[in-house]
Amino acid sequence: MYNTRSKGIKKLKSSMLIMLSFAITLSFSLFSNPFSQPAAAAGNSDSKFPPVVLDMLKSKTGLDSEQWDNIMKLVNKPEQDNLNWTKYYGYCEDIGDDRGYTMTIYGATTGGPNDPGGDAPELFEQYDAEKGASNPSVTGAFKRLGIKGTYKNGVINITDGSFCKKINKLQNDEDWKVATWKTFYNIYIKYSVDQARKRGFNSALTIGSFVDAALNHGATGGSNTLQGLLSKSGSSSDEKTFMTKFYKERTKIVDTNDYNQPPNGKNRVKQYSNLMNMGETDLKNADSAIAQVTDWEMQ
Repeated sequence: MYNTRSKGIKKLKSSMLIMLSFAITLSFSLFSNPFSQPAAAAGNSDSKFPPVVLDMLKSKTGLDSEQWDNIMKLVNKPEQDNLNWTKYYGYCEDIGDDRGYTMTIYGATTGGPNDPGGDAPELFEQYDAEKGASNPSVTGAFKRLGIKGTYKNGVINITDGSFCKKINKLQNDEDWKVATWKTFYNIYIKYSVDQARKRGFNSALTIGSFVDAALNHGATGGSNTLQGLLSKSGSSSDEKTFMTKFYKERTKIVDTNDYNQPPNGKNRVKQYSNLMNMGETDLKNADSAIAQVTDWEMQ
């Protein structure tokens, strides 16, 4: 009897210890680990990018999915008045700015009087490559998509009345998404990251600020491009000092030349300068800050 009860007590004690250990582990995970929620948020951001794109961005820019997700939210507010940027891979519209058709998440253009060297040709060529073409070309992509148009001297001339409907259908095409990001990187992101690192700046906010300026009014060329703005922003090695000047110079031109409809451009720049002043330069765990700086009315 004693031996049987003794075994029962041992079993009971063992069960109680297991339960106590579980309770302690659960309590620690719920209350003692303040970083558990941000980790989940970062994981959720990963799903917004094709895996090959995510690997490319991490290795070539040093920024993770959460940071790029926030950069794209800032980009998409003045472009589409919406923070849900992933909805716009299939976006297509002629917005009447003499740049031809504007497409996808970063506003690739087919070209026109105000944009003699649009970036859509490279996008279509990259799409043809992603589809497996041995000799990728704009015309090759057009054949795949059934698009009617010509490509000459850097400008695509669309003669297809259903062009935008065909682009709309690419919203969930993984090859289109990958082509979009590779083109985005080649034309705008790479130059922006290089210019930031050249000055010793590595913050997500600075890189995002440069990318936004590059895609909005050109990476290189005239005085209004990112290259031109950087040349007017001084040579300070202090990131905040340099960026304060950069935002000031960009504010002067951002609502000119059909870059933005006033006062959307000035508000566009304020998003970044306000985040800098708030100390949100790494764009991590910044949901409330992003919501705050994008809470302005599009005109």
